[in-house]
Amino acid sequence: MKSNSHGLSLPGANSGTTPAIVMLLLLFWMMSSSLLWAAAPTIYPAPEGEALSPEYSLKVEGRTVPVYVCKVAPADRERRWKAMDDKTNSASFFETAAFAYFDADGPTHLKITAAEPINSAIFLPSSYGLLPKVSGKQASLAVSGPYPRHLTLELNGTWQHALHIFINPIEQGIPKPGSPGLIYFGPGIHEVTSLVVTNNQVVYVAGGAVVRGVIGPAEKFSISGYSGLKNYAPTFSLRGTNITFRGRGIIDGSFATTHARHLVYVQGKDITLEGVILRDSSTWTVPVRQSDRVQIINLKLLGYRANSDGIDICNSRDVSIRNSFIRTLDDLIVVKTDKDQGKSQRILAEKCVLWNEVAHALSVGAELREDVDDVVFRDSDVIHDLGREWTLRVYHCDAARISNIRFEDLRIEESPRLISLWIDKAVWSRDSERGRIDGVLFKNIRATADPVRVELKGFDLAHQIENVSFQKVLVNGKLLTVSQISSNAFVKGVTVAP
Repeated sequence: MKSNSHGLSLPGANSGTTPAIVMLLLLFWMMSSSLLWAAAPTIYPAPEGEALSPEYSLKVEGRTVPVYVCKVAPADRERRWKAMDDKTNSASFFETAAFAYFDADGPTHLKITAAEPINSAIFLPSSYGLLPKVSGKQASLAVSGPYPRHLTLELNGTWQHALHIFINPIEQGIPKPGSPGLIYFGPGIHEVTSLVVTNNQVVYVAGGAVVRGVIGPAEKFSISGYSGLKNYAPTFSLRGTNITFRGRGIIDGSFATTHARHLVYVQGKDITLEGVILRDSSTWTVPVRQSDRVQIINLKLLGYRANSDGIDICNSRDVSIRNSFIRTLDDLIVVKTDKDQGKSQRILAEKCVLWNEVAHALSVGAELREDVDDVVFRDSDVIHDLGREWTLRVYHCDAARISNIRFEDLRIEESPRLISLWIDKAVWSRDSERGRIDGVLFKNIRATADPVRVELKGFDLAHQIENVSFQKVLVNGKLLTVSQISSNAFVKGVTVAP
């Protein structure tokens, strides 16, 4: 064996080998090495003491991946509504689903075994175009990148007890325990009452870790409703500048009483959240308040209790949410502004997979007391909307000016109430004056909706909805028409194209 000019030893690379053959051998070696590397996903063992699903098992390239349990909102509509409205007893209304996670960087093969025979199987989002093979109790599927990919498997025509499969990219730059400024949670189960993370710190939650947010012994409580529980400190508070919260593990809020605490609270500048799974927050999962330059990448959120919003962006600027999965009882991604805390500007949510149970999927409002400008929701999939509110909405019941809002390149697989722009007084109103909505674009949207509901409702001549454009909005396979838009006398400048 002889080394070539690049230091690589190739079989048969002697003085009689032609350059063309050497290049072919080199190409073959590189392709083989790449395929071998891509065939080795990273799988994280479940910690001892963590309950696993009795409904599913999962193998990836022949290796077992742990399948975890999560509580989700009930299939029955009235019980879902009750979970939202009966806040004291909200935690009593649930069913169970499952989730699994691993890392990969190339084509990989999944094999799922269910507890019962499989008659039909679908993977969502439909836009991925993934068609499983079914045999007996097994469904198999080949998946390629780019990653992350957030898959939902539904069997035998039912959806509530779905299996969510979160495929991450291979993790890079993993910090070493003991590094300066690092708060490290290794594989295993951990408990945190409340932890403040500040300037230049990194929180790392390793794959195979479950961090439980618990109520400490000094935080005794009684079930007395929302007002008695809302002030407990978040499990993690990111307060300061240049903070990173990342990893592949699970943050679990199921040991905290309903409305007791956020899982991860953000207030600062230059903050990144990446990769972790957030399960069963007892109130808003990730509030972002009075912050600048926040990146949220590849988070997975699962929640079923009252006011367990996904990500709430409040009075913040330059916030991006990318490649994330959210299935919660209340709002999924929402932008708000409280009084005297600054505007919300330059907000982007893209490439997300969303499952809406009761409230709004993508929304600006309510609580809009300072101006909001330049918000973009784009290139995302709503795989379910089972709510009583709206899939896409600007919900305005206070006094701010809301401008330059764009809903673009969205794929909506189910919607009972598709689009609403609304100005009026509501239970959330705090200002005596009403506001305005000026400049909203709906572009390249494909939706399945039953019935088709699109409403535009201004308040009065001084508080109107203006300059609304619908461009290539397809509902049930047909272009949206002017006749399908319900509007009142306080709406002007509406265009529908083509």
